[in-house]
Amino acid sequence: MKALSELTEREVVALAIANEEEDSRIYQAFADRLRANFPSSADIFDDMAGEERDHRNSLYAFYRSRFGEHLPPIRREDVRGFFKRRAVWWNPHLDLDKMRREAELMELQAASFYEQAAQATLDVGVRELFMKLAEVERGHERKASELHDVHLTEDAEAAEEETRRRLFVLQYVQPGLAGLIDGSVSTLAPLFAAAFATHSNKETFLVGLAASVGAGISMGLTEALSDDGRITGRGSPWLRGLICGLMTAAGGIGHTLPYLVPDSWPNAFWLATSIAAVVVAVELVAISWIRTKYMDTPFLSATYQVVVGGVLVLLAGIFIGSA
Repeated sequence: MKALSELTEREVVALAIANEEEDSRIYQAFADRLRANFPSSADIFDDMAGEERDHRNSLYAFYRSRFGEHLPPIRREDVRGFFKRRAVWWNPHLDLDKMRREAELMELQAASFYEQAAQATLDVGVRELFMKLAEVERGHERKASELHDVHLTEDAEAAEEETRRRLFVLQYVQPGLAGLIDGSVSTLAPLFAAAFATHSNKETFLVGLAASVGAGISMGLTEALSDDGRITGRGSPWLRGLICGLMTAAGGIGHTLPYLVPDSWPNAFWLATSIAAVVVAVELVAISWIRTKYMDTPFLSATYQVVVGGVLVLLAGIFIGSA
């Protein structure tokens, strides 16, 4: 394996051709991933891929004029210390911002490496070639900025921002909110039933903990297995399941923790129950706020719906526990 500075001019040009070809494919993969939800950004990556192909064709024309038709099979992996492209296009969670950052890194990385290589080599011809390649990459960076201004008009940016918000709601807020509602409401009945049946904080805490963890596992699996996200665009099922499961457990554990108050304290049961009731109120208000912010539900309407449901479940638990 050779270092970049040890390559001949013919090999450097061949390597540059391979680099441009690979980068064009990466940008095209980005464009194809974005086309459904972010068409304007997809157009940017389409044009960047086209730019890479144009530079590849220019380099190949230079190569043929100087070295003939045959390209040596040299790749980045064959050159010691040469920059490598990360296989980010395989990442199922690769979003628009990550693609843009990766594209910026790709252009800066290539330009910087060519400039450093030009300073390190003693061959005048190779140094000149490196500087030309660095300028090409700097030109790509400027071109990306120009394409951004052309394609991402104010209306297009607003549309993509709305799409980004919608996807965030679908992939993160909805499963988290479903879990929080289930954990905060469904665990009220077993928790307060155990509390009023035993008047024991320790036993109530164990029941609440078991109910919270069990509900978290159940809701997480239900969310993950109910929709693979391919048709609905809701993203990774296991990520949604994890979010939903954790929020479900958190919603139940929130009003379970007050029952850690030791039974030896004076009025320990009523102290823990009072704190738990306050926590429940805070949870229900938080749920209402989230629904208002992300689901466009009027706050009073959201609060009424959640509070009525929560109070009914709470009363059911108290009634059953006191029987």
